[in-house]
Amino acid sequence: MRDSRFPLLAASISFAVFVLFASTAKAQTSGEPSSRKAVVVEMFTSEGCSTCPPADALLQKLAGQQPVADADIVPLEEHVDVWDHEGWRDPYGSPEWTRRQLAYDSLFKKEGYTPQMIVNGESELLGSNEPQALSAISQAAHLVQTGVSIVPVKPEGKAPQKCTVSVEKLSGNTAGDVAEVWLAVTEDGLSSSVNRGENAGQLLHHTATLRSMHVIGTAKTNGGPTSFTGNPEVKIEPTWNRENVHIVVFVQEKKSRKILGAASAKIS
Repeated sequence: MRDSRFPLLAASISFAVFVLFASTAKAQTSGEPSSRKAVVVEMFTSEGCSTCPPADALLQKLAGQQPVADADIVPLEEHVDVWDHEGWRDPYGSPEWTRRQLAYDSLFKKEGYTPQMIVNGESELLGSNEPQALSAISQAAHLVQTGVSIVPVKPEGKAPQKCTVSVEKLSGNTAGDVAEVWLAVTEDGLSSSVNRGENAGQLLHHTATLRSMHVIGTAKTNGGPTSFTGNPEVKIEPTWNRENVHIVVFVQEKKSRKILGAASAKIS
């Protein structure tokens, strides 16, 4: 099995010992307070990449087991399209997610590769490296965080799905940067029977597959206790399984790419 980095990169694995401490900040999910801080874990992957299935399995494990104390792991599985020319076109791949990865790689001064994990926009690592992933998530869970809440609004009749979003006063933000508020839609339980390319013959399973993502506003850097409020429309395609759909809202700085806070809510 060949390394799926493009071009090839050597995986440098470093381990750190963290002293855990109590956190007073609260992350919010579906409007309910939690002592666990939301940590956004992005996985850049592709069904055409032979080394990606173990990383996809790790993301599923992190999301399902939530193994890091004080961290509420919010997964985003982002399928890039750079492997589509290798015999198998990833049905969930998008040039948008490829461009998002390239923006990170430019920041980290890295050349693109898969599988790549980005934790809270601040650290990157080989997506299948579980010890390093747990370490990065643990570190992120003990940083200052901006409170975010999201509450889905049940639509009436054929009305579009909407949600109520609130972002508290910004904490841990960088002076002079712009804090964008992003809304993402993910779907669990997706799978593919791959019959060509590097993963030919495999049944691949996915979690939190990114369906859509866009900026819904900008959080104010000063003012009252709330830096952003909104009631954005959430587009849900009829072919998606609503029972497996999640809405994710996160605040990310435009220059540094640092994620200041996040929340996730399930719709039905």
